[in-house]
Amino acid sequence: MSAPLEGIRVLDVSTLFAGPLAATFLGDFGADVIKVEHPSRPDAARGHGPAKDGVNLWWKTLGRNKRTVTIDLGSPDGADLLLRLVADADVLIENFRPGTLERWGLGPDALHAVNPRLVVARVTAFGQFGPYSGRPGFGSLAEAMSGFAALTGEPDGPPTLPPFGLADGIAALSTAYAVMVALRGAERDGHGQVIDLAIIEPILMLLGGQITAYDQLGTVQPRTGNRSVNNAPRNVYRTADGDWVAVSTSSQSIAERVLTLVGRSELIAEPWFASGHTRAEHADELDAAVSAWIAARPTEIVVDEFERAQAAIAQVYDVRGILADPQYQAIGTVQTVDDDELGPVRMQNVLFRLSETPGAIRWAGRPHGRDTDEVLAEVGVTRDQLDALRAKGVV
Repeated sequence: MSAPLEGIRVLDVSTLFAGPLAATFLGDFGADVIKVEHPSRPDAARGHGPAKDGVNLWWKTLGRNKRTVTIDLGSPDGADLLLRLVADADVLIENFRPGTLERWGLGPDALHAVNPRLVVARVTAFGQFGPYSGRPGFGSLAEAMSGFAALTGEPDGPPTLPPFGLADGIAALSTAYAVMVALRGAERDGHGQVIDLAIIEPILMLLGGQITAYDQLGTVQPRTGNRSVNNAPRNVYRTADGDWVAVSTSSQSIAERVLTLVGRSELIAEPWFASGHTRAEHADELDAAVSAWIAARPTEIVVDEFERAQAAIAQVYDVRGILADPQYQAIGTVQTVDDDELGPVRMQNVLFRLSETPGAIRWAGRPHGRDTDEVLAEVGVTRDQLDALRAKGVV
């Protein structure tokens, strides 16, 4: 059974996380992703996080299902090679500062002159225009500017940034979605287009209705730690074993079940208990009831009792808990991939399960430039030409 994106060729000329991760999502469902890197300056993502025997481990996931090619796009010969690849491509994903591709003669006009059906996804911190467009930027700046950091952390503590690429990951998902929409447009209309995706925007979209609330009510959402302004009880609580569990009561029925379970069913009759927002105004009282009940019991009993009551609970895991959890095992969230460099490697599986055309991890991230000869041969570069380009440092 063929993969749903088989026959789609994606040129990933981006670096670090948002652009490359979007290309990974497409490759997981069959797209032929060609990762283009500078001959002497590999994608900086290859240097992020831990390594084993000199092999970067995050790259094994980020670079999976991609063929790796080295080309100096800033050289005339390198620009010509990219245009040859573009002629047979469907998508190009880039994240250079605005104006960089144009300076190299590789702007959208030049790309579309070679291939009018090409979808060009431009993923930058601030977008292609505006007063900040020329600034360098990373996901951390988006987490700050979007309001995420201002909402995260304890009320009396500083704004808090996540310890991973949250804004980049959200932007990657958004980019993959935008690419699929644009490909549908190209299929219908016969020509491609340019996607302008600013990393500061997708994370803002997911932060709820705070803009509309400020516009209509003048309210600014405060930091509330692990609590929510929309419902209560909602927090993390420590068990008698010293473990942590998370409880959420986003629906009214779940809130009633939790308070009944912990022996405080009289609170359900209070007028303020009738909605999540007003329950959140009484979070101190509700947290005290739930935390006291949980603190008096071992983790296994707490989880079992919540499940019996059909109330929402989950243990707070680190990576060890994730790998041991039977639900993750049942749905295949973690996949073992055979790798030429490291042998069997475990990593996150594809994002979702399709009943008829499932995705797959065909290989883990490959070494820098491993597939250069093969890919360039596909666009007519001879062995002698390749040797000459390599001698000039173009590939």
